[in-house]
Amino acid sequence: QVQLVESGGGLVQAGGSLRLSCRASGSAFSINTMGWYRQAPGKQRELVAAITTGGITNYADSVKGRFTISRDNAKNTVYLQMNSLKPEDTAVYYCNVGSLFVGPIKTTSGFASWGQGTQVTVSS
Repeated sequence: QVQLVESGGGLVQAGGSLRLSCRASGSAFSINTMGWYRQAPGKQRELVAAITTGGITNYADSVKGRFTISRDNAKNTVYLQMNSLKPEDTAVYYCNVGSLFVGPIKTTSGFASWGQGTQVTVSS
């Protein structure tokens, strides 16, 4: 079972940048597509960026061109570089296994155990 620990969130002004990290334990990391999800208050959790084991990526339209997902399989870590942040990016960000089908997810069941996430707050 993969265990996930996210870090790197914080408070930033609009236009600023943050880099999130997610360290995974367990050997399953290297064989799974990984994704970054986010959930704002009152909204569905959504997959905003995903990366396959071979490095193929996909992004939600809302973050395309501003966010970059990457992974280091040797370190069991996936990253999310977030540039040109907007107030609407404010959310708790989580990583987990995923697919290249980005967008809102119907359920949080059927994934690896969710970590506590990392809060990103973008002020205007």
